[in-house]
Amino acid sequence: MKKVITLPLLAMLLIFVLSGCSQAVQEGTAQTAQQNEASLSGTGTLPGSEAEAADETDLEKGETMRITVKSGGYEISYELNDSKAAESLYSQLPLTLEQEDFSNNEKTFYPPEKLDVTDTPLAEGGTGVLAYYEPWGDVVMFYGDFSSNGSLYELGRAVSGEENISQISGTIEIYKAD
Repeated sequence: MKKVITLPLLAMLLIFVLSGCSQAVQEGTAQTAQQNEASLSGTGTLPGSEAEAADETDLEKGETMRITVKSGGYEISYELNDSKAAESLYSQLPLTLEQEDFSNNEKTFYPPEKLDVTDTPLAEGGTGVLAYYEPWGDVVMFYGDFSSNGSLYELGRAVSGEENISQISGTIEIYKAD
C-alpha cells in the first residue's frame, strides 16, 4: 500500500520540478531575446537597465521637463510639473498625433498610454493649462477658462505660444524641448 501511494507522489514531485525548470528556461530565453532586440535596434536600452535608470535620475535631479507642441506654423512650449502624470507623458515623447477640438476652449490629444495620476494636482485656472482628463485618457490644452473637475489633473502650463493654442489643428508633433 505504501508503494502505491509513494509512486504517484514521486511522479507529481518530478512533474513539479520539471515544470519549474521549464519556466526558468523560458524566462531566460525571453530575457536573452529582449537583450538581442535592444542590441539590434541600436538602443541598447532595456527596461530596468542602467541607461533607463540614468534617464529617471536626470528627472530626479530637478531637471525641468519642457515640451513643445507644433502644428503647421504654430508652436506652444509647456513647462511640466513634477507629477507622475507629467512624467508619464514626458516618457512617451516624441509623438505625432491628431488633435481634436473640444468645446470652445480646448484642444485635445490622446497619448498612446494612460498616464499615472498618483499624487498629481487637480487642474485649476484657464488659458495655457495643460491637463489630463483621466476618464477619457486625453491630454487637454486650454485656450480659455474652464471649471475645475475631480478627474482633471494638471500636467503643466504654457511658457510661450499660449496665444497659438486656439490656432492649431490636424496633426501635431509633441517632443521634449531642449
